Amino acid sequence: MAARVYQPGFGNQFVSEAVAGALPQGRNSPQRPPLGLYAELISGTAFTAPRAHNQRSWVYRRQPSVVAGAYAPYAQPYWKSGAADGEQAPPDPLRWRPLPLPQEPLDFVDGLRTLVVAGDPDAQCGMAAHLAMMNRSMDGRALVNADAEMLIVPQHGALTLVTEFGVLDVAPGEIALLPRGIAFRVDVQGPSRAYVCENYGVPLRLPELGPIGSNGLAAARDFLAPVAAFDAQPARDWRIVRKDGGRLWQATQPHTPFDVVAWHGNLAPFKYDTAHFMVLGSVSFDHPDPSIFTVLTSPSDTPGSANCDFVIFPPRWSVADDTFRPPWYHRNVMSEFMGLVRGRYDAKPSGFEPGGASLHGAMVPHGPDAEAFAAASAADLAPQRLDDTLAFMFESRWRMRPTAFALQGGALDAAYAACWATLADRFTA
Repeated sequence: MAARVYQPGFGNQFVSEAVAGALPQGRNSPQRPPLGLYAELISGTAFTAPRAHNQRSWVYRRQPSVVAGAYAPYAQPYWKSGAADGEQAPPDPLRWRPLPLPQEPLDFVDGLRTLVVAGDPDAQCGMAAHLAMMNRSMDGRALVNADAEMLIVPQHGALTLVTEFGVLDVAPGEIALLPRGIAFRVDVQGPSRAYVCENYGVPLRLPELGPIGSNGLAAARDFLAPVAAFDAQPARDWRIVRKDGGRLWQATQPHTPFDVVAWHGNLAPFKYDTAHFMVLGSVSFDHPDPSIFTVLTSPSDTPGSANCDFVIFPPRWSVADDTFRPPWYHRNVMSEFMGLVRGRYDAKPSGFEPGGASLHGAMVPHGPDAEAFAAASAADLAPQRLDDTLAFMFESRWRMRPTAFALQGGALDAAYAACWATLADRFTA
């Protein structure tokens, strides 16, 4: 199979045709678009958003999206939205073991399990963190999330994301960012697991670099958008699952949602390989804040306090002298949901497993377990390569609440806090 072709550049103005001549020239919505297509505008931001942050794309499709049936409620009791769907839980640190891969047939929609929720999708603030366990493709149906953009972090098994704009192949170590309101389906090759972040706030963007300068962290050119591709057999019934107002709905339409023959604009789905992230760190002493690992950020109305940040901890060198190298003990005004894609996290050498997760809410103390503290305190501080590891964090200014499934679904590690129990009083006067 030939390698799939992509278009590089986060925020670029893309132009893509699956059939030559499908794009109109000189105007977006001519009286008669080429090849008998329909012109349709998809706006990812308000029309009057500042030019630097305005997102929109024109798509030219075989049938407009308005040709659809009526929606009825769709039952998926494990997909939750917003703080109102969370539980009142003690402010304890929480950790979950990996959820098992499914035995019964589950696709992306039915296999989603919400662990934490924050904010309110109707107020367009906050986020939710999920795990998706799948063993079947979304054959004959698509998902449209009108509440949020979705950041997908594969952990086990490669995914193929078929979208209105084209196709993205995403493997563990890569991520995918799907704009709010676009139709997509998830195809799998076998049992698969992925972390998912729903962002109800402003779209995720590259963080400002400030004193770092013009280079560093994630580069725009390493984000890849798909090229136009369409379903060559559109005449069949499709089921559309739509998330709207924190609830799921389903309708049937007599044509494929993947019928876009050409498109242009800067609203697009993207994939990104985390191996391209330019890691920064101290080359003298001390331990910089984890904000230097931010890949994408969704700002809030309070400068510097994000609605949602996506942060990664990839392979890297650690070289600082006279420094406690793992994350220090801390309390943070931000809530932190962490996952582990592969390997081992340096602050938790045991207990935090690939496919698992943890939650440290606002001002909840956390940090290295006793084993990591003892090893780091006595380590020879020669340059150390941290390899075969990829952890990440969804961080938010909003309080994250666990769901009933997170607390009662069987994966909660009730002994998590014991990892700090042997940290004795070592004071000597």
